[in-house]
Amino acid sequence: MSLPKDLLLSMYECMALIRAFEEACVQLYMEKEIRGSFHPCVGQEATAVGACFAINPDDYLTCTYRGHGACIAKGIDVNAAMAEMLGRKTGVSKGKGGSMHWTDPSIGLLGENAIVAAGVPIAAGAALSAQLDGNGRVALTIFGDGAINQGVFHEALNMAQLWKLPLILLCENNFYAEMTPLAKSNPLAQVADRAKGYNMRAVVVDGNDVCAVYEAVREAAQLARTGEGPTFIEARTYRLLGHMIGDSESYRTKEEVAAWRERDPIKRLRAHLAQAEGVTDAEFDAIHARVNRQIEAAVQFAKASPYPDPEEAYTDFWI
Repeated sequence: MSLPKDLLLSMYECMALIRAFEEACVQLYMEKEIRGSFHPCVGQEATAVGACFAINPDDYLTCTYRGHGACIAKGIDVNAAMAEMLGRKTGVSKGKGGSMHWTDPSIGLLGENAIVAAGVPIAAGAALSAQLDGNGRVALTIFGDGAINQGVFHEALNMAQLWKLPLILLCENNFYAEMTPLAKSNPLAQVADRAKGYNMRAVVVDGNDVCAVYEAVREAAQLARTGEGPTFIEARTYRLLGHMIGDSESYRTKEEVAAWRERDPIKRLRAHLAQAEGVTDAEFDAIHARVNRQIEAAVQFAKASPYPDPEEAYTDFWI
């Protein structure tokens, strides 16, 4: 981990913020303040922060229904994000998108998507627009290992490589497509090998190492900006909670989850900062105190916000 201390501390605080946001949402869901489906990204904070810190503020992003972390790392307003979770008018999608449809073009966020792999062609289109405009932007699309068997995924990769689009494809390989183990749906040892069929550059990184993700995405962005085309990045990570709230997790063992908890990306970065940079417990406590205040304020903001007006139910919807 050779990145500057200030950058590592910023990454740590963002990862802690994402974790605290998700844990608060779990509690609010259990209290029935949040309705519908909710898919926590607890354990996958390093992929979100490493990737989004490596691109520019005006670059494009698409992600999945487990994309809260990426959205927060990209710069979404946490108050508006929490309000969206509670279905309030002040939410990022005016309370009508819920957990799976955060969108904020002002930070380049072209949307989470509840349809598996659907964000990939959207990001390819954004990359094409950047290429045609010559504005130097890149598009980052984050998706799970379940997306690699979807037809639209392959169509997008084929087009992106043919046209050398400035596109970064980041697969958060957490080894389960919902409840299906990766080995049951994919014959390859590495999902990055799917990119070989399109003669596309591909790399595999430890998705729980925020620095490894950052460096891989930063290099991919540099290549994309200079006309070298897309890169496929497989980031191997793990979700520490179930696919969604209420998941019995019968498809994996407690021992497996416990082993991955030992590789918790936040704990790993904290250990590095303490050992290599001399960050003290008091400094970490100050970070977590700031994060907790931010989350408490976001919850208060959301609960105090009104619900959308009934007459606006179909406003901003297109069919």
